[in-house]
Amino acid sequence: FPLDQQLPTPSFSQFVVTTKGVKQREALRAKVIGWFESDFTELRGRVLRLENGPPVGFPLQFRVSGEDIPTVRTIAKQVANVVRGNANTANVQYDWDELSKVVRVEIDQNKARLLGVSSAELAAFLNTSLSGINATYYRERDKLIEVVVRGDRDERARLSLLESLAVPTRAGKSVPLTQFGKVSYGFEEGVIWRRDRLPTITVRGDILKAGVQPASVVADVTPGLQKLREKLPAGYRIDVGGAVEETAKGQNSINAGMPLFLFVVLTVLMIQLSSFQRVILVMLTAPLGLIGVALFLLVLNKPFGFVAMLGTIALFGMIMRNSVILIDQIEQDIGAGHPPFTAIIDATVRRFRPIVLTAAAAILAMIPLTRSDFFGPMAVAIMGGLFIATLLTLLFLPALYAAWFRIKPAAEQVSPG
Repeated sequence: FPLDQQLPTPSFSQFVVTTKGVKQREALRAKVIGWFESDFTELRGRVLRLENGPPVGFPLQFRVSGEDIPTVRTIAKQVANVVRGNANTANVQYDWDELSKVVRVEIDQNKARLLGVSSAELAAFLNTSLSGINATYYRERDKLIEVVVRGDRDERARLSLLESLAVPTRAGKSVPLTQFGKVSYGFEEGVIWRRDRLPTITVRGDILKAGVQPASVVADVTPGLQKLREKLPAGYRIDVGGAVEETAKGQNSINAGMPLFLFVVLTVLMIQLSSFQRVILVMLTAPLGLIGVALFLLVLNKPFGFVAMLGTIALFGMIMRNSVILIDQIEQDIGAGHPPFTAIIDATVRRFRPIVLTAAAAILAMIPLTRSDFFGPMAVAIMGGLFIATLLTLLFLPALYAAWFRIKPAAEQVSPG
């Protein structure tokens, strides 16, 4: 599932190597990278770990699109120079750039007609001589073996003999190809990638230093790319792809569901609390978790990615649940006749143990997930946010409740005399 599949081509090979553990994997990865740098310098190799989730490929990608291919190639080289100028980038390349060698046969149609040779017949003859055609099959027990008719090995291997090929004519004779054709050598586009029907060259690169996120590198090279964008001809553009684009897609999918999420949460809170003011108090405690999320992610060096964002959203629900429990207890004590200020203190003391124990259970349950490469950031976000938010909620919410409803200590509420 996470393998970045490529189109089959004779110049490309791809291997998946499995190891017994993370240490063995990293040791083998360093060794293979050293092989490419020392023993196979004529090859362009890339050693990477399988990604978590759908494959993105190169983490850094910048797409250059436009009508004219030479102009697109020129702009792509300028973009590559900007990307290479960043100290955190490595292995900057293009998804297609090098031209393929071709042999062209230009036919003099007048001479060809006089000799009785058509373009279709010449194409079929050259295809038979160089590539071969399937003549029949040879059966060997339950297997069919293809019998291919093609020219001699020297004719297929030495292009210099192409001009001397004897082409059969309709009169039953053979004439050299040079009698009516001219052979020339040149270059052409081997593959043309298009996006929105425009030729598009993608400048791709890896991140050199471990721990540096693609978004940080893109932010560093954006000023240089912006200068190029200002000079682009009409109809040409430079778009950001790679990990940054995929993250934006995930963020947009979450943003699309946020209105429904907020509507459902507010509806449930209104049913439980039956008061706009108390719903606002509960909602104000949710952002307290961001303090712990940021702190723990920084300390444990985990990225705030898509799964960490999902964990943060789930964390908001856990925090608001504790707030609802605490406010409900305060309301019950006040309804039972306790003074409001005393009710706030007593409710906080009584609910301290249940709230802390449930938070501790959730935090301890996330510890095994911290070792996971995929779910690790989510687990750290929930653990850190819930730990800090639980402590702050037990201090912040009672004080906010008293300030919001202007509740003062009982001694201050008694009138003098």
